[in-house]
Amino acid sequence: MRVVLASASPARLEVLRRAGVAADVIVSGVDEDAVEAPSPSALTLRLARLKADAVAARVGATDEAVLIIGCDSLLEFDGKAQGKPADAETAIRRWRAMRGRSGVLHTGHRLIIKTARGGVRAAEAVAHTTVHFADLSDSEINAYVASGEPLWVAGAFTVDGLGGPFVTGIEGDHHNVVGLSLPLLRRLLHELGVDWTSLWGPPQVLR
Repeated sequence: MRVVLASASPARLEVLRRAGVAADVIVSGVDEDAVEAPSPSALTLRLARLKADAVAARVGATDEAVLIIGCDSLLEFDGKAQGKPADAETAIRRWRAMRGRSGVLHTGHRLIIKTARGGVRAAEAVAHTTVHFADLSDSEINAYVASGEPLWVAGAFTVDGLGGPFVTGIEGDHHNVVGLSLPLLRRLLHELGVDWTSLWGPPQVLR
């Protein structure tokens, strides 16, 4: 089965690769800023749905089944959705508010399978992970924001990059914080009648 990731996120692609799944990337082009929902969790699912559906519409008929994976992540902090910060000043303000506290990282997932005979099946859900942040000093926050990394990721932090030392604990699936929950992906595939292990390709050399 061909796997298509409807996301430009290199971190999501790497999560799949390290889990043994080779995927093509097709960016959806969805205008995320124009989408609204009643809660951060609902917003991630709506965005994941829009992304997956947009890419599925562009994947034509083939001789093999195609799995399209759409995802979107947001950090919920103080009841508000925190996507990618607009600029360095915004990232600094966020980190000064988050330090020593916790937030919930929501990632919406939508899976669509287009079969060789033209059939379509879909499943979707949201994964939730609580993230505890270290009590950073102002100089640490300024240095981290100056690195540029917080400007490119939801919630202005990573756990698999420079931001790793600033996360003191995680409750839930740590893959979800990177942007794609492997346990949830496996469960959704099961709902669609697909074994996770059937997506494994040839052994890869990981570096």
